[in-house]
Amino acid sequence: MPQVVFLMIAGAGLYAGGRWAMRQLERMAAETARAAEEMRQHAEDAARSDTARDLGALVLDPATGQYRPKR
Repeated sequence: MPQVVFLMIAGAGLYAGGRWAMRQLERMAAETARAAEEMRQHAEDAARSDTARDLGALVLDPATGQYRPKR
């Protein structure tokens, strides 16, 4: 009879452990999906940014000492 009680306790532990593992895996999957969406949004924002556009040839402006696009 003690073997049956031991098997019942072990089975309940395995069941609870399996449910806990599934919850953890679902949580990690949701977190990964959120991070991927955040990275995709950041990449789209960076692609739309006009801070790194090609201005063509640059020439030195002697008055200010700064390089400006050649007109």
